[in-house]
Amino acid sequence: MEKRTLRYSLLPGRYAICRLPPDSPLPEWAIRQDEFCSITRTSDELSIVCRENWVAADVNAERGWVCLKLQGPFAFSETGILSAFLNPLAQHEIGIFAISTFDTDYVLIKEKDWKKASEVLSAAGHEVVVRSQESVIPCIHRNPLFSTRSL
Repeated sequence: MEKRTLRYSLLPGRYAICRLPPDSPLPEWAIRQDEFCSITRTSDELSIVCRENWVAADVNAERGWVCLKLQGPFAFSETGILSAFLNPLAQHEIGIFAISTFDTDYVLIKEKDWKKASEVLSAAGHEVVVRSQESVIPCIHRNPLFSTRSL
C-alpha cells in the first residue's frame, strides 16, 4: 500500500469523553450548534464527546483530550485513511479515541501525549494546518500544544 500523507488541524480547547446511562435524556450542556460535539447512543451507554468546560463536574468523564480533525472530505470508497494516521501513534504507544463523520475523521489524544504525538505525526509525513477564514494554511511547529504562528 502506498504511504498516505494527511493534513489535519488541532481544534481549540480541551475535550472530554463522557459516559451516561443508556436511557439518559440528552443533557442541555451537550447541545451546541457551533462547535464539535459527538453524541452516540447504544443499548449500553450514551457517549458524548465535547469541550471539557461544557461538562458538569458530577458527570462520568475522561477529561484532558485534544482533538484533531483530519482534512476531508473523504469518499466512502477511500481506504486506509485512519490506519495511515493511527499506525504511527500506535507504534509509539500513544492512545487515541477516534470518531468518524460523513465527511471526515476526528482523533482525540490525551493532552499530556500531544507533544510526542505531534512529533510522531510529523515524522510520518502528516501535516498540521490552521484554518483562516478563506483557506487552510500550513502551520509551523513551535509550541507543542498549539502549533501556530501569527499570520
